[in-house]
Amino acid sequence: MRDLGAGFRYLLKGQRWVARHGKQYGFGLVPGLITLVLYAAALVALALWGEDAVTWATPFADDWSSPWLGLFRGFLTAVLFALALLLAVVTFTAVTLLVGQPFYENLSEKVDRDVSPDGHAPESGLPLWRELWISARDSLRIVVRAALWGVLLFACGFIPVVGQTAVPVLGFFVTGFFLTEELTAVALQRRGVDLRTRLTLLRSRKTLVWGFGTPLAVAFLVPLVAVFLMPGAVAGATLMARELLGEEIREGGSAEESDGGVSAVPRPPSGSPSPGR
Repeated sequence: MRDLGAGFRYLLKGQRWVARHGKQYGFGLVPGLITLVLYAAALVALALWGEDAVTWATPFADDWSSPWLGLFRGFLTAVLFALALLLAVVTFTAVTLLVGQPFYENLSEKVDRDVSPDGHAPESGLPLWRELWISARDSLRIVVRAALWGVLLFACGFIPVVGQTAVPVLGFFVTGFFLTEELTAVALQRRGVDLRTRLTLLRSRKTLVWGFGTPLAVAFLVPLVAVFLMPGAVAGATLMARELLGEEIREGGSAEESDGGVSAVPRPPSGSPSPGR
């Protein structure tokens, strides 16, 4: 439970960091706004033509009598839109991070310099095109994993009682885990930590990850909120990445607050792998 609270505090610390650095916050909003426009256009198109798509995909039901035809296709249309919303929530971070790679890399580096004892921020040393390729490849792998979980949870949603109670809650925890992976990837990829190692690190501190990512997953259900929280989420994920790797946080830096939060020298997770590409 302690890690759960620590993860949530990292989310708050990230928002406070960008609140104190208005220029970085302003730049960090641009990728989210671009992605929001693209997603909004796609969802509006689905709302307008989703029923037509369902009708086209179910010709076998054309001869069904009323009200079964309307109920069946109405249900499928609602399911289609619900799946689109779930996919939008899961992929919004990945697409926004891909669109805003230079913005968020710069923001993450500034957070590292601000809290590092020597003012140093790790650098990947890779050209931008290579970083974009790695980010896109890893994001695709995460989206595939998230989609498989989404299909499984959707199927479990038909189980009486459990499907209407436990499954939605589990869905938020799963979404929160994958959101955290995408966000911490900005800082960890700069340190040469590959996807497999990142997942191992996050699984070793699941409650920390859930404390950070699950509230964010709930907030990200509102796309406009997601746009405004993204810069702070990247900042908070950078701070949390330092704890996952056992890196020291400078006393008196932006990550240190007098609220009894995370200590200045985070403990590395037991048995955590060393960074490597």
